[in-house]
Amino acid sequence: MKGDELKKRTKGFAHRCVKLAMALPDTPLGNHIQGQLIRCSTSVASNYRASCIAQSKASFISKLSIVIEEADESIFWLEFIINENLLKKHLAEPLMKEAEELTAIFITSRKTARKDDLE
Repeated sequence: MKGDELKKRTKGFAHRCVKLAMALPDTPLGNHIQGQLIRCSTSVASNYRASCIAQSKASFISKLSIVIEEADESIFWLEFIINENLLKKHLAEPLMKEAEELTAIFITSRKTARKDDLE
């Protein structure tokens, strides 16, 4: 998958998470999770973009590490939404799957980048 495709995919993920977050109930828990999910899902997209223009391999790896952490945090909040029955399960599950796939892609990319450093 090329960088531009991943830029679109991570940005689409962020948009979909924001829409889901905005549908959460207007309660203390719903509002808390709304902010957390918006923050971490948009961070996936923005930090991936930043990694694409990194000025060094170390900076690239560092930004990818942030992307991985934020994608994993997105999974956590999506699971929490399901566990607390805040929204219908079928609304959050596709985003969880996407976050899991993105996490796997970026973990592989980071491993490749690190391996290239060792060779």
